[in-house]
Amino acid sequence: MKITKDEVLHVAALARLELTDDVIDQFAGQIATILEYVDTLNQVDTQGVKPTSYATFRTNAFREDIKRLSLEQDTALANAPAQEDGCFKVPKIL
Repeated sequence: MKITKDEVLHVAALARLELTDDVIDQFAGQIATILEYVDTLNQVDTQGVKPTSYATFRTNAFREDIKRLSLEQDTALANAPAQEDGCFKVPKIL
């Protein structure tokens, strides 16, 4: 499929890009190559193939929630470089 310079300029304007003539020609060629490949894919017989949303089958690996003891506050703060009022003290990041 052939793409024109005007179409490349239109897309560039939508993306607020300023392109030189050399780049416009380069993009037109690259986009045309991509569209030719898509045309090739459109010719593949997909009759009877179920649509998929993922290339691989996905299943959730759930685990049972198990109640267990957590660290005591003093133990958790034992190696903290700085602490204040029983909490970790970290530098402000703005």
